[in-house]
Amino acid sequence: MRAVWMTEFGGPEVLVAREEPDPEAGPGQALVDVAYANITFVETQVRAGRGPFPVTPPVVPGNGVGGVVAAVGDGVDPGLVGTTVVSATGGSGGYASRVAVDAAGVLPVPAGVALDAATALLADGRTATLLVATAEPKPGERVLVEAAAGGVGSLLVQLVKAAGAHVVAAAGGTRKLAVARELGADEVVDYRSPGWAERVGAVDVVLDGVGGDVSRAAFELLPRGGRMLSYGLASGGWSPVTPEEAAERGVTLLRTDATPEEMRGHTESALAEAAAGRLRPLIGQRFPLDRAADAHAAIESRATVGKTLLEVDPPA
Repeated sequence: MRAVWMTEFGGPEVLVAREEPDPEAGPGQALVDVAYANITFVETQVRAGRGPFPVTPPVVPGNGVGGVVAAVGDGVDPGLVGTTVVSATGGSGGYASRVAVDAAGVLPVPAGVALDAATALLADGRTATLLVATAEPKPGERVLVEAAAGGVGSLLVQLVKAAGAHVVAAAGGTRKLAVARELGADEVVDYRSPGWAERVGAVDVVLDGVGGDVSRAAFELLPRGGRMLSYGLASGGWSPVTPEEAAERGVTLLRTDATPEEMRGHTESALAEAAAGRLRPLIGQRFPLDRAADAHAAIESRATVGKTLLEVDPPA
């Protein structure tokens, strides 16, 4: 099989593709012929040595794949073979043409959902549905969605709008603002422009996927009773807002908390919404497996919109 290794911490060039022996399905596992592999922003930070969790190179990155089950190990229903699925990999191993995963964690792709779309929803869909369930936007509320043209942000725009709230989408650059508009945002603002927050005005909820100075400026827009949920650090740093500051202002800093079973439920919910035509993942870029380094470089350049996928062996 073909796999991409992170040989050490560093720039995108440390991602090197090479041939490896095929894995086998052990007890309780399913062997998946990978069609698409998920890439997340966090994976670019892990590769650079700035990730939020420890990793020891060399390692094959990737925590999400979509493909077809080729074989199963002992204790797994053989009827699973041939099923089109998406699955987490347990934290690594996804940038590969074959991967052995926990069979209990695979999710059949619903009818009417393309495999690439399902793969794009695997990580970002469960994140977005969890965030919305936690923040509970209400009809008529003004909700600021940061990084609104990204993988998670583009889904948040749709989900918050479906909840009846007024969506203020913040993104960087004309192209990304146009994307947010197309997804249903009521207002758009370029958070790279001076005075952007003053133009937005007061909001009831902030969904903070950027962190850093943008997070600070967004926090100042919340009145007493407002809610803020920070989930990303596209700026390179987490939100600097402290619980003490929030308490003094009467703002609630929300935190997500979900069991693995609940996270699976959020993934299933995202896939079901896609099957019903109510949620559309935005796949902005696709790269062949051997060009994983180029994919990472594109994400880090902030040139991407929506989700970035590696095409391993896409269906004809």
